Amino acid sequence: MSEEKLDFSVEELGPRNIRSPITMSKNSGDFIANYVSDDDLIRFDSNVKLGEQPAIERSMVLEKAGPREMIYFMPEHVHAGIVTCGGLCPGINDVIRAIVRCLWYHYRVRRITGISYGYKGFLPEYSYPTKELTLDFVDDIHKIGGTVLGTSRGGGKEVAKIVDAIEQLNLNILFTIGGDGTQRGSLDIADEIKRRHLKIACIGIPKTVDNDFSFIQKSFGFDTAVAKAVEAVASAHMEAKSQPNGIGLVKVMGRESGFIAAHTALASHEVNFVLIPEVPFDLEGPNGFFEHLERRLHNRKHAVIIVAEGALQDVLAKNSGTDASGNLKIVDVGPYLKQKIEEYFKKIDVEITLKYIDPSYQVRSAVAVPVDSIYCDRLGNAAVHAAMAGKTKVVIGLVNNEFVHLPIKAAVSRRSHVDPESSLWRDMLDATHQPILMTNASAGINFRDGGQYKPKR
Repeated sequence: MSEEKLDFSVEELGPRNIRSPITMSKNSGDFIANYVSDDDLIRFDSNVKLGEQPAIERSMVLEKAGPREMIYFMPEHVHAGIVTCGGLCPGINDVIRAIVRCLWYHYRVRRITGISYGYKGFLPEYSYPTKELTLDFVDDIHKIGGTVLGTSRGGGKEVAKIVDAIEQLNLNILFTIGGDGTQRGSLDIADEIKRRHLKIACIGIPKTVDNDFSFIQKSFGFDTAVAKAVEAVASAHMEAKSQPNGIGLVKVMGRESGFIAAHTALASHEVNFVLIPEVPFDLEGPNGFFEHLERRLHNRKHAVIIVAEGALQDVLAKNSGTDASGNLKIVDVGPYLKQKIEEYFKKIDVEITLKYIDPSYQVRSAVAVPVDSIYCDRLGNAAVHAAMAGKTKVVIGLVNNEFVHLPIKAAVSRRSHVDPESSLWRDMLDATHQPILMTNASAGINFRDGGQYKPKR
């Protein structure tokens, strides 16, 4: 999607005629934080060329998030709902806590309801109870992993039933914490709300540990995932170095994007090969991965490999179908790769010791590290300010180091992927010294470790 076709304009429920209860300033230099105006905008594309002065159009700019001087909802009349959907991710409870505390302290909203077990919590056939969210309830929830509201996949397509339940609960605001499927569901819900001429704000907080939301600089939980993955790599490295021809194989999350794998390699500097969905590779052949792994073992006697869960799915998951959230069902690449490595070295009569580590669910359920906790707190605050101003059909995200209102339609229009020609991947190659490409079609241009060993074939 080109920049010219993007539309970052934000929908609103109506005019804002109520003065915010938050005391702020409109002046600089008075040591009082300032309100944010709808005219406070940032460019999405920060790349420029000298002498180039294109006209600034709405498609190029995003609204800054933050408290508005005038708001849409009368705070004492507001009933807010929070729902968490999809897989677990570090920081969900931090976001819940931030939303409740911002509503309570800044806007004096006292009716805040947690929806149990994702979108299914709205459906009458499940009869899941709601939870009253108070300051006491959320006080310490950031110290535990998971989500205190529970979660589930699916249910988001039952749009009419969900909006019926929202009406019955008399909600004015719905905060949806979830990934791509969750936010698509939130957009459908918001469209149905608009069709019924209801004045209910739908605000999303994008949750994906894979860091693959479009346009958004970073999703919450990502830094924690990398920190935990680095711990797993450290263990794999120790195991590999302690054995002759030791191999440590670590699988990390990343269904379609290899950001966790790439960042983990950069953070640890103990990884020799990173296998991700965006960069093709052959397992066997003269320039295949196994050939380079064999060279590495001959030269250094050990190797550490990170594989993203989405790698090799073009081969493994051709007929897997989709899950309840609409995501492609993937085949577990970790055990498959482990087996293939063992078979290869057995075939060439080279003894290896391979240790396989899959920290995925430990990562997903982990307590957020401090940098993620800070991010979650700011996302939650920004979501509340957007909702109280009557914004709707938006997610809160970080773009060019600014918190912004990003229309859900744009956010779910495509996935973010590791660019093999980017500085991130270039720096990862420098850290691992792996070949630029490990495909047989690219043989002769990729060998980087300088060894003269000729693999057995």
